[in-house]
Formats: sequence, C-alpha cells, structure tokens
Amino acid sequence: MPTTFRLAARTPLIALATAFSLGAGSAALAAQPSAPAARGAPSAERPMNVLLIMSDDLGARFGGYGFPEVKTPNLDRLASEGVLFERAYTQFPQCAQSRASFLTSRRPNETRVFDLKTNFRVALPDVVTLPQYFRQQGYFAGRVGKIFHQGVPNDIGTSGPDDTVSWTQVVNPRGRDKAAELEGRLVNMSPGIPYGAAWAYLEDEGPDSEQTDGITAAETVKLLEQHKDGPFFIAAGFYRPHVPDVAPKAYFDLYPLDKIRLEPTPPEHDPVRPLVTSNIWPANLGAPEAERRKMMQAYYASTTFMDAQVGQILDALDRLGLKDNTVVVFMSDHGYQLGEHGQWQKNTLWEQSLRTPLIIRAPGTRGGGKASPRPVELLDLYPTLVDLTGLPAKRDLEGASLRPLLDAPRRAWNRPAYSQVQGGRTVRTDRWRYTEWENGRLGVSLYDMAADPKELRNLAGDPRHAAVVARMRALLPAETVEPRGPAFILYDRDNRTARFESYGKALAEPAAQ
Repeated sequence: MPTTFRLAARTPLIALATAFSLGAGSAALAAQPSAPAARGAPSAERPMNVLLIMSDDLGARFGGYGFPEVKTPNLDRLASEGVLFERAYTQFPQCAQSRASFLTSRRPNETRVFDLKTNFRVALPDVVTLPQYFRQQGYFAGRVGKIFHQGVPNDIGTSGPDDTVSWTQVVNPRGRDKAAELEGRLVNMSPGIPYGAAWAYLEDEGPDSEQTDGITAAETVKLLEQHKDGPFFIAAGFYRPHVPDVAPKAYFDLYPLDKIRLEPTPPEHDPVRPLVTSNIWPANLGAPEAERRKMMQAYYASTTFMDAQVGQILDALDRLGLKDNTVVVFMSDHGYQLGEHGQWQKNTLWEQSLRTPLIIRAPGTRGGGKASPRPVELLDLYPTLVDLTGLPAKRDLEGASLRPLLDAPRRAWNRPAYSQVQGGRTVRTDRWRYTEWENGRLGVSLYDMAADPKELRNLAGDPRHAAVVARMRALLPAETVEPRGPAFILYDRDNRTARFESYGKALAEPAAQ
C-alpha cells in the first residue's frame, strides 16, 4: 500500500498538520460491530481501548500534586475518576532517554539511550515497543504529536526520530507557535541558549485551535471518531509546556506576576563544589526576580492551555460513548524544576526533576478518585496497559503492572523507583532518596523525604544514618551507569555564551554536602 500524504489546514493561516498512513501490515483488522458488554469488562466483542495522553516537560506542579494555584480543571476531572500516582518517577529525566525507556519497559542501561540523539534500536533492534505490541495484537495504533522523542521546537511538524514500525498512522501537527519561532517573534530572556532550553515564551494573539497543541487535540478527536469501533491504541502527544512556552495571551492573564510564588534558592551553590547537589546550571541563570516570575507565568499559562486541549479529547471520548471501554492515561516524560535549588528544567537527580505526573483511569478497577502514595516507575506503564486490556502478558519487560494499585491505591508496594543521569543514579523508597555519583567516587547524598521533602539536609555523612546509607545503596542495580561522567553548564549572560564543563575538571577531590 503506497504511503499517503495529506495536508489538514485547521485555519487559513498557518495551522498545518501532516498525516502519514503507514499501512497496518499484520496488525490490520477489519472493524467489527460492537455488542454490549459488562461495564469496564474487556471482551472479544468489546475489547478495551487505550488512549495515551502525554504532556512534554510537565512537572508534578498542578492541582492534585499540591499546587492548586496552577489551573488544570480537566486533569483534575480525570484524577477524580482515576488514580493519581503521587510518586511516579522517570528513569532518566530527559525527553529521549525517558521515552525510550517507558515505551520499551527497559531501563536506560538496556536501551543505551543516554543522550538526545541515540536511537534505542541500535542496542535493541528487535524490541517490541508499547504501541507496536498493541498493533501486533490487532489494534489500530495512531500517533498525533510527540510520543517518541522529537526535538522541540525544531521537529514540530515532522516525525523527528520516530519509530515507524510502532504505528499504523501518524499525524504531525504544526501551528502558529512554530511560525512564531521561524519569524523571530519569540521572547528569549536567556540569550545564547537555543530555544529548546531557553527561557523563551510568547503571549500569542491567536486562538487555541491555531496552536500546535490545539491541532493535536482536534486530530486526536478525528482518530477517535474514525476508530470508535476499536480496538485502538491512540496516543496524543502535546508539546507544551516545553519551552518555548507559547500560549494564547488569555492564559497568561490568569497568572498575575505579583501573585506568583518564587522558590527560595538554598545556600548550596558553591561554584567549585556543586556536584552532589545534582545542579547543572548556575543558580537561576543569574536572572533577576522579574524574569524568574515571567518564566513561571509562561510555564503556568502553557500548562493551563495544554489542560484545555486535554479537555477537548476527554469530552470527545464521552460524546462517542467510549468512556466505559477505554483506559485513559495522562502522563509527562519526566518532572521539571522552576527554581528549586536554583535549577530550571530537568536532567538533575532532584525530586522535582524526577517526579512525574501520572493519572490512570481504568474501567473496572476500584480505586477511582483516590491517590496512590507508592513509588512507581514510568516503565511500569507498558505491563499495566497489557494487563488492563487482557492481552497476553509479555515476560521480557522490566516494569510491573500497576493494576493492584488501581484497585487499592494505598496497598503495600515494595518496589523502589530508580532513576539515572550521566554519571549519577538514585533510588527512591517511601521515605528515603539515596543518590551517588560515579558509584560514590564523586559524592553521595541521602535525604529523609518525610522530614525534608525539599532535600535541604544531606544525611549521607551522618554516622547515625550509616545503616540507612548501606541499605539504600544495596538497592541500586549492580550494573554500572554509562561511563561518561556528569557535566555542568557555564553560562555568560553578558557575552551570550553557554558551554559544558566536566565535573572531573572542576573538582580536585570528591566532596559531600
């Protein structure tokens, strides 16, 4: 079947979507008429569908996660009907690495993806990804927007380094936010840093429907309408609040600058010995308070804008009568920092960088409307969806099904959560977080997350906690992390330059803090 290409203009301006029909291959399955089934029960006549909704760079910083000032009524609605996981953790707090991990249910040491460029199929050429498995089982597998890694904003409107065999059909939305980038209309408060990591934003004058995420919602609704008879695995990948934070101006107006709460910067930023704090940027990039407030306003505005698009999809699911036989997942790819420890964005081993939003609404489970405090991992998603849809179990996955927690969110759960970055790795239990750098050679840290949730007092050097350190270190996987060590960024605002520096060069000896 030849590849088809179509342009779907949402407006006469520049809202552009490209769609590719990849051909279902062995996954092609004629839609069969649905017969009534018990509420929430998958059956041969009425199989369970999957709707995966992703946000990009969204931290656990909205309503259900203790930040009611960030307005997300649609995510709050979903959480009121599903289970909100209060302690879900990424396996690597950066886009490509995290997505390669949870979409294969393999840890980064298996995928060998430690940067934004490596494709997981170099190390795992025959691995079956999450959407690919559903496709093999006869599901329509559709993607709209960013699910596997895409560079933002460079890859908007393209497939980027997608995994072609995972999908039956893909749609690559492109809206006026991309045009604003190309036309030089974005405001960049961190000159010298590319848009994909910059403090960049735009209070746009266009409507929701002309933005890339607005098109993502509309195209996802189309796929739901076209495949409502199922079975389907449809994934909607939003781009916000990843920088540049572009959203219609009305969303910015929801967050007056003088009402935004800034994070205090702890006195831990010794420029020579920053390692075991996990910090990679100079504190707040040296930005004045006014710019910090503006960047938080832009992030919150983009979050609420994204939430509105989620609402469009959830409303369509209800309208189409799919609510009772569709598992809905909302998640991000990792956490995000907005000034905690003076750090912004991700790629650190602080709690805020690792803790990731995860909400699952699964028909037939009993925990709806509750929150689970248990540590879970994003790579648990794959086996969870296989379990919930009644498909044959896959025995080669590293995650565990979360179904027990969907039925009883506070039940005992004895699996810790592991995360890593270049040269560093960490383990999180209900109470403790333990982190070490290059197997401890460059420093270790231990935080009591019950007494010190902001991670301000490192207890690793306290003899009274030696037994806890030993116990936590024993929980870390035996294999070593990727050998290239961590680095931090030297940023010169005046000269508009940013460069990486190796900790090995900066530190004469290991230091604990």
